[in-house]
Amino acid sequence: MYFPFYIAKRYAISFSKNSAINTITIISSIAIVASAMSLFVFLSIFSGLRDFTLSYSNSSDPDFKIEPSSGKSFYLTEKEDALLKGNQSINSYSKIIEDRVLFRYNNKEQIATIKGVDKSFSKVTKTSDYVYIGTWIEPNSKEAIIGSEIARKLSLGLFDFEHTLEAFAPKPGKGVIENNEDAFNIVGLQPVGMYNINEDIDNKYVFCDIEIARKLFQFKKNQLSSIEFKSKNNTPEEKVINELHSIFKDKVTIKTKAQLNDSLYKMLNSENLFIYLFSTLIVILTLFCLAGAIVMIVIDKKDNITTLYNLGLTFQEIRNIFFTQGILITTFGLIIGLVIGSLLIILQQQFSILMITSSIAYPVKFKTINIILVIGTIIPLGLISSWIASGRVNKEILK
Repeated sequence: MYFPFYIAKRYAISFSKNSAINTITIISSIAIVASAMSLFVFLSIFSGLRDFTLSYSNSSDPDFKIEPSSGKSFYLTEKEDALLKGNQSINSYSKIIEDRVLFRYNNKEQIATIKGVDKSFSKVTKTSDYVYIGTWIEPNSKEAIIGSEIARKLSLGLFDFEHTLEAFAPKPGKGVIENNEDAFNIVGLQPVGMYNINEDIDNKYVFCDIEIARKLFQFKKNQLSSIEFKSKNNTPEEKVINELHSIFKDKVTIKTKAQLNDSLYKMLNSENLFIYLFSTLIVILTLFCLAGAIVMIVIDKKDNITTLYNLGLTFQEIRNIFFTQGILITTFGLIIGLVIGSLLIILQQQFSILMITSSIAYPVKFKTINIILVIGTIIPLGLISSWIASGRVNKEILK
């Protein structure tokens, strides 16, 4: 057996005659267990919260979306449409015409985005599942689905045949504007449903049939603002992106689900980094306690060190004993902490011990990457603290 490891193991599992050193060592070991457990639990909680947050925005987003590389619209040719229909990586796609307009209802006004969708839209996203009052729009009708925030600001009610929801879009062209009829295209909509996804989306979109939006913006038959796609299960993103590029060349920009929520992903990643750095600071403080405990053990084992030195061991070999002891304490603390943390996360996943509301459990997610991250954080820091503490073994200790 490797000699420094043998001695280090004996020191790690045996108690010192000095009760104060025993107490410090035990506290340091418990602190390592607690810090490993806390770091893993924090990361697992945030992983759960991340998925919980994204589930609401992702539900209303397509897997892929293409937009014009320049301007607000592009033209879909018959050949491109045929290639999309025959593509084996795409499950379904929806043609979209959208832009910001002014809505007026019963003398109240609100700027929002009108989104004209075709009959395939409900196959591409789950937006229709979030209609909590009324029904989804019928094709070739003037029906509209309103976000709950927009409805609140306009004091809008469903099936109000006395008042019409009017949408105003500026007319394209040049020249002097003499009246509103010359300045705007106007369409009347009949709200038949309200949806509730999240505050940002509820305050942004009004859905209607694509032909209403085409008339409002004076688009030609094959002119579109975007196309949204639902890919087939387990189809790699890169494959879909390459196939779309081969169809549309450089006239469109392709965005994935993550890129459609770029600001949200950046915010969540920043929060995740902050949580990790804060938890790592706690781990660093804990391992400094370990370094202090090892220094105390070195002082306590002064006579043993002198004996080992007289037997022919070098200072480096003696340092390796205490360095190995620090690694053993760190490793065992890490393993125990991960086991306890994993049990807590699994219990929460299976039995929903902590609840946000009576029906929603506090979200957590067990991820292997979090275990790797905890190991990759604590082991290097344990190596550093043990190396620093073992440096206390030198000629001065023999005096």
